[in-house]
Amino acid sequence: MRIPGRPAAVLASTAALAALCGCTVQPAGADGKHRGPVHFRLPSSRGPGTTRADDSPGPARTAGTPGTSGSAPAAKPAGPAPPALWSRGDSGPGVRELQARLRQVGWLFDGPTGSYDDLTERAVQGFQGKRGLPATGDLDTVTWQRLLAMTHRPGTWELYLMGGQPAAAPDPRCLTGRVLCISKTTRTLRWMVDGRTVSTMSVRFGTQYTPTREGVFHIYWKSLHHVSTIYHSPMPYAMFFSGGQAVHYSYDFAARGYAGGSHGCVNVRDETAIAALFAEVRTGDKVVVYW
Repeated sequence: MRIPGRPAAVLASTAALAALCGCTVQPAGADGKHRGPVHFRLPSSRGPGTTRADDSPGPARTAGTPGTSGSAPAAKPAGPAPPALWSRGDSGPGVRELQARLRQVGWLFDGPTGSYDDLTERAVQGFQGKRGLPATGDLDTVTWQRLLAMTHRPGTWELYLMGGQPAAAPDPRCLTGRVLCISKTTRTLRWMVDGRTVSTMSVRFGTQYTPTREGVFHIYWKSLHHVSTIYHSPMPYAMFFSGGQAVHYSYDFAARGYAGGSHGCVNVRDETAIAALFAEVRTGDKVVVYW
């Protein structure tokens, strides 16, 4: 039925728009008056008892694909924890590098020792927690990659700040007799008997102004509980080979590593090792100090 004063095209457009909006125009009554729109409810896509054309069984649709609908797929469950590269009780060059890098970012102040101890575990745990990673204390692949990105590759002396570096090949002068074979290049001492290495230990030398002398010497005096008469510092297990220079245990070396230096003596930081060495070395045994 036409409404007076309104073109048929306008009425058709109005009816279509009304249908889209969920309502339609009520036909005119017998008195010629219109009663207003009649509302109806469109089928809902949510809630029980409702259906949609795309709810029919079929292949799953991909969220975000044009022309498809439906809820987004559920989040994938978390995968297994990253595998641990090293953990407490491990040892080796990889652990030594880890400790050197932890020192660079201020999470470790001891070592490197090459042994994954309780201090290393706590340092890794702190590093992980600070960055929102699972604070397990074990070094996993994710933690290692984060640490690599924040640090530089440690040099030789960073890796062996507290000793433990591989000993140098013995000087030819060390291959006969009983010899304390001491390398300044690798900062190590080999105790050798007839060309065979009996033990090896890390050592520290004199500073720029009090250098350790190089050459071939002999042990001329041993003093178990020696105290320096010049510096008044303890020099236990002292084995003198050149004037006042001796091989001896150093409390400072044990505490600070290569951060310090001696007044010319050859310092040893491992008290157990030098105690055994002191018991074996005799007066007259040879000492070779070389680069």
